[in-house]
Order: sequence, then structure tokens, then C-alpha cells
Amino acid sequence: MPPAADTHLIETRLSSEVLAHGSFLTLQRDTVCLPDGGQATREYLVHPGAVMIVPLLEGEGGAPQLVLERQYRYPVGQVIVEFPAGKLDPGERPFDCAWRELHEETGYAAREWARAARLHPTVAYSTEYIEIWFARGLTPGARQLDAGESLDVFTATPQQLLDWCRDGAITDAKTLIAALWLEQWLAGRWPLDWRAAQDWAKPDVR
Repeated sequence: MPPAADTHLIETRLSSEVLAHGSFLTLQRDTVCLPDGGQATREYLVHPGAVMIVPLLEGEGGAPQLVLERQYRYPVGQVIVEFPAGKLDPGERPFDCAWRELHEETGYAAREWARAARLHPTVAYSTEYIEIWFARGLTPGARQLDAGESLDVFTATPQQLLDWCRDGAITDAKTLIAALWLEQWLAGRWPLDWRAAQDWAKPDVR
């Protein structure tokens, strides 16, 4: 239930219809009752949720190096620099998805993990959420890309990442938000709760 102070903002669903089903997205149209008693329609995409990982390698002198990807994103027609990420499978926990996506896309397995935050990248027209995870103590291995998946994996310093965000070379919203989290964590302002991978993997940990 929403807080009582927000009741004057809440829209209430009256009816719902599915306009289209895709392989993992559903386009839905709802009729809603507005706070002033009027009615309106809301069209939006139902998304299963996703994760993004900020993988940290130990560089020279202990300074972190970041594992990043370059991937062609068809809707915008560009090769995009971003952190590893992927959608949740049905019934999959966010940590399990994060561990799987990091290994599949980069080949790395991480000894320690920390959950930073949840973000909603497109609140006006999608139910999508993305959980931000940090990973460190990386061990390299073989990638296991999905059929038809093509991406480059490379490393950069945190300063290079921030420079690319400032200069507009990085436009991916989730990566921009991860850069903010990274900057604040490195400055000691936003702490992270690091735990061993086996602790996150326990069935009762959500």
C-alpha cells in the first residue's frame, strides 16, 4: 500500500489488456482511474528485471581496473560501452543472474560480491528494474556467450570511465548510474556490504 501522504498521486487500475507478446517483453494497456476521478490509458512494457555488474580487477599498486564491454545495440544503432548486464530468467534470483551473466559474458568468476542498489531506467513506459552489483577477487576463465551474441571485453580505470561519462562517450543510463556509485564508493561516502560469493548463493539470501 502507498503511504497515506501519496494517496492524492496514485492511479488505480480499472482494466487491462495485452497488446502484444514478444520473446521476453509484453506490451500492455491499462485503463486507470486518476486521482481527480477521471480516466486515462497507460501503455507500458512488462519486463522480467535485470542485473548489472561492476567488476573490479586489481591493477598496479592496488588501484582498481574496471571490466567493461562494447556491444552493438540495435534499437539505437550504435556500439555502446557498458558494464556487463543481463535479464533475469524466470524464477532466478538477482545474485544468481549476476554471477551467471558475469561468467558468461566476461569469463570471470568473482570471490566477493556487494549489492549496491536497484534502479528503474524507464519508469514512464516499462516495469523494468536493474539491480547494481559489484564484484571483486576476479578469476579469469572462458566466456560462454549466447548464440548470436557478440561483444568485446576490455578494461579501463575509474577515471577513464568518468571521463567518458563527462564527454558523452558513454550514454547507457545504467552505466552512468554505476559510475556514480563507483565514484562515491571509492571516495568512502557510499559503503558496500561485501560478502563471499558462497554466502550470497545460499537459498535463503535474497
